[in-house]
Amino acid sequence: MESPDEIFQEIIEGNTKLLVPKKSITDKVPPKKPAFFNPKGKLNRDFSMIAYAAFLNKFQGPKIFLEGLSGIGARGLRVANELKIEKILINDLNPSALKMAERSANLNELKNIEFSEKEACRFLSEHAKKGERGSIVDIDPFGSPASFFDCGIRATMHGGILSTAATDLQVLNGLFQGACKRKYGGIPIKTEYGNEIAIRLILGCLRTVAARLGVEMIPMFVESEMHYYRTYVKILNRPDQHENLGYILHCKNCGHRKITLEQEHECELCKLKVSIAGPLWIGSIFNKEFIQNMLSEISNLEVDKVCEKTLNKCLKESEMPGTFFTLDEIASKMKSSPPKLENVISSLQENNFLASVTAFNPTGFRTNANINEIIKIFQIIQ
Repeated sequence: MESPDEIFQEIIEGNTKLLVPKKSITDKVPPKKPAFFNPKGKLNRDFSMIAYAAFLNKFQGPKIFLEGLSGIGARGLRVANELKIEKILINDLNPSALKMAERSANLNELKNIEFSEKEACRFLSEHAKKGERGSIVDIDPFGSPASFFDCGIRATMHGGILSTAATDLQVLNGLFQGACKRKYGGIPIKTEYGNEIAIRLILGCLRTVAARLGVEMIPMFVESEMHYYRTYVKILNRPDQHENLGYILHCKNCGHRKITLEQEHECELCKLKVSIAGPLWIGSIFNKEFIQNMLSEISNLEVDKVCEKTLNKCLKESEMPGTFFTLDEIASKMKSSPPKLENVISSLQENNFLASVTAFNPTGFRTNANINEIIKIFQIIQ
């Protein structure tokens, strides 16, 4: 019989000791047994630490962290060890994962953690009463988070943060439109900015559930990576009076795109039929002040250098129009090689257009110029 030392390994993430299954470090795909841990999720957890630190620094109420699907507890343990928080409850249905989380808590001499072995929605529902809710609620499932939106929102106190992750990227990116409509209430389309459409579909679903419960949700920060999408929204116990659900119209002929409250079927520029994504969130996806607060927290934490670069991009695009263009997309229409990104942005700005980089794509840029105006700029540069 294998001894625990042959099955488990101690690692350090941030400045927190974690006991993890050895095979999750050595195997190409981390196994689900005895418990799931994804070492590639470190960047995701780094962003969580920064976002939660920024939130906790300004939040006046009780600082309580609820994690519905903790796995071995990597995120919750880091919150307990690296942030100023009063109480942490981490929950998972896998008893092996919880045992590892408890051992990791002992390694870090953490006293402010409680462990729970329940189905995620049951756990969150137990914290839906006033006085029992979390100021931060974190939900990180396999696949879609949509089935947890209702109980997640109910478990988040007024002014608190609800963060959810989605890994059903094929559904959200347009491969299975029917499945996306069933889960998220909207239809995606395949485009160069499909990751933004996906995140707006998630936020749109959250907004619909929140509205049904009579609460408002405000996106603070979103993250798009190769294997997941993550959203951070503030929950306020008041009805949402804003028109923030609508559609993205995309013309596959000329490349024009438009965000609108109502469906339209004809392209403004070339008059051909457009593809329609939605209904989805059409409001802001980055809160400028929150991103600034996140940036100011980085020096206090042990996080990847990539975080600061990404957040600086988020800051620049926080007040920019929705949807972005890519250099390759425009260059392929012109049948030419793409120019430098900084040249495109400066040329757009010199021609009195808004323009910025985007965290969603390394060669992407946001602008209020339409596709024809962008092509003219590309012609000037070349």
